[in-house]
Amino acid sequence: MDGVLRCRGGVLERLLRHEEEEPVQVRVAQTRHDSVLFGARSRSPAAARYGIERMRFALGVDDELSPFIDEFARDPVIGRSVRARPWLRVRRRPEPFEALSWAICEQLIDYERAAAIQRRIVRTLGFCCQEGSGLRDAPSPAALARVAPARLESFDLSSSRARLLVRVAREVALGRLDLRHPDHERGWRRLRALPGIGAWTVEMLALRGQGRHDQLPAGDLGLLKAVGRALSGGDPRARASEEEVRAFFAPYGRWAGLAAVHAGAI
Repeated sequence: MDGVLRCRGGVLERLLRHEEEEPVQVRVAQTRHDSVLFGARSRSPAAARYGIERMRFALGVDDELSPFIDEFARDPVIGRSVRARPWLRVRRRPEPFEALSWAICEQLIDYERAAAIQRRIVRTLGFCCQEGSGLRDAPSPAALARVAPARLESFDLSSSRARLLVRVAREVALGRLDLRHPDHERGWRRLRALPGIGAWTVEMLALRGQGRHDQLPAGDLGLLKAVGRALSGGDPRARASEEEVRAFFAPYGRWAGLAAVHAGAI
């Protein structure tokens, strides 16, 4: 875990901020009747509504997946998973900047090390609720934009990625990069113009921060391994190329990212 989401007694708890200032605590629980119950506590109804909206997005409860299930329930690769787990969703972040900043932390390192870096960032630079909940929110773009890259390096982030994270945070904080704009592709083009931002980082932002099921982070190690095994007939040492991964998931079209989740690869 990266230090921002807590689960106690089957209840998920998350601290978010409305307009980067007003804290809102959101709690999510699944009832015995398989419905999902959301609750929020904040000083204003607007902040509470915002917190619930962002957690609904993160959990994908409003996604209409019937077309995907109907089309791929008998698929030879993912059909068994689709039939057994029609409720499966992409794991998302409530905010696109959080998805992007965490993707930068995860570039070219294993998940355990990246999660440890993320926990240090949240513990040291994140927003702390003053009402005794112990919850923290990930740092905002404005907060990260003010941080010296050397401080991020002290959390075990590489020098190049520390500088990149600060630069991206400044672009967002100054309004030059709008990750919430409905024209996602425009933001992706601006991101790709920054040294250190490649296809995988943008695709992780799209899939986990902007709700784009059609985006596939084909350079992900889990996908390279999974497709390598499939193409080699089960060799655990095999690795596919990024192009082979894209070709493997091309039949799923606008559902490629969700198909990869059902394949157990991301």
